[in-house]
Amino acid sequence: MKRLLLRTVIFIFVLVFITIWICDRVIVSATDNKVFSEITKLPHNRVGLLLGTSKLLGSGKPNQYFSNRIKAAVELFEAGKIDFIVISGDNSRAGYNEPLDMKNELIRMGIPEEKIFLDYAGFRTYDSVIRMEKIFGQKNFTIISQEFHNRRAAYIAGHFGQNAVGYSAADVDVYNGFKTKVREKIARTKVFLDFLFHKQPKFLGEPVEIK
Repeated sequence: MKRLLLRTVIFIFVLVFITIWICDRVIVSATDNKVFSEITKLPHNRVGLLLGTSKLLGSGKPNQYFSNRIKAAVELFEAGKIDFIVISGDNSRAGYNEPLDMKNELIRMGIPEEKIFLDYAGFRTYDSVIRMEKIFGQKNFTIISQEFHNRRAAYIAGHFGQNAVGYSAADVDVYNGFKTKVREKIARTKVFLDFLFHKQPKFLGEPVEIK
């Protein structure tokens, strides 16, 4: 009985590992021509989608993902690769507001306030990507985040017929980024479950015209 239980556990573990690996490989191979790290090679899109993250870590230290994404968004705007920025992030609890924190930092870095639009219902990357078309009317846009995140977002966009590319912000050091990378592997697997069950964003709402 114990031997059978052990074999079952091993089988499930191997099956889960293979599934995660396949999902990861599918997303990577499908987005090789959609994610850019060199700004000169990036096509122009009217709108950039800046994916939200917290300004501070749980320890209270600055979040490198946050600062690096802000820097990348500013680079794109100043290079004329985007004309407007939609910041999509989580604002689900009191005192926590990813879009507003990012907006304030962009303004501090010299981005005009009228060029920035906020999406407070970007609770997940999946929601943020879908809402770009359904709420903000954009089928062509540039995603701004780290490379691993851009690949997942670009893959989701492609699934829904959107023409999105990603501009990769600088990554963080291995020590600070290890947990995020592990979660990303699981998130990539969950993408296919969302597709399978036709998952919809938590909230939609009234259209927002970018002009």
